[in-house]
Amino acid sequence: MLAAGELSGRRAPGFALPDLNLNYHDLADLQGRVVLLEIMQTTCPHCKTLSANIEKAKRKFGNRIAVLYLVNPPDNQGTVQNYIAQNGITSPVVFDCGQVTASYLMITPQRPTVSVPHLFLIDRNGYIRSDFAHSEATKSILEGNGLDVEITKLLNAAPLAPKSSAPPKK
Repeated sequence: MLAAGELSGRRAPGFALPDLNLNYHDLADLQGRVVLLEIMQTTCPHCKTLSANIEKAKRKFGNRIAVLYLVNPPDNQGTVQNYIAQNGITSPVVFDCGQVTASYLMITPQRPTVSVPHLFLIDRNGYIRSDFAHSEATKSILEGNGLDVEITKLLNAAPLAPKSSAPPKK
């Protein structure tokens, strides 16, 4: 089993972003379901493989999960429309200008890199339980059957207790 990822164990940053038809998708509306959020780029070959794996999981788990794909410039309506058509994407692809991506990837001047794909698994209460950047260590999850195992674990998991920002009591 792989570690949850350094970006996990926190409340998922909220957002409402538009899709191709300018319909807004709000993460809060998906509470109660496990959410798979892929930060991707339409020209990324690993993103294409992950998207196919996510679509397969969506068929298997049905409405127990929700899927959102998130793109940033230089992707645009044309590149996204082509990606959806060529890859059989059935879930919304939403457009970000970088702020949502930065909050999920915890971008800072000391840590300025955005690498795609990056998959976040968000539990039914809106907490990031796992995140996976593309690497040799995560290949079985992002490209193989390991994603089904991670989703099943999350569907069966107890809710994550919120982290307290208050100092511990003495």
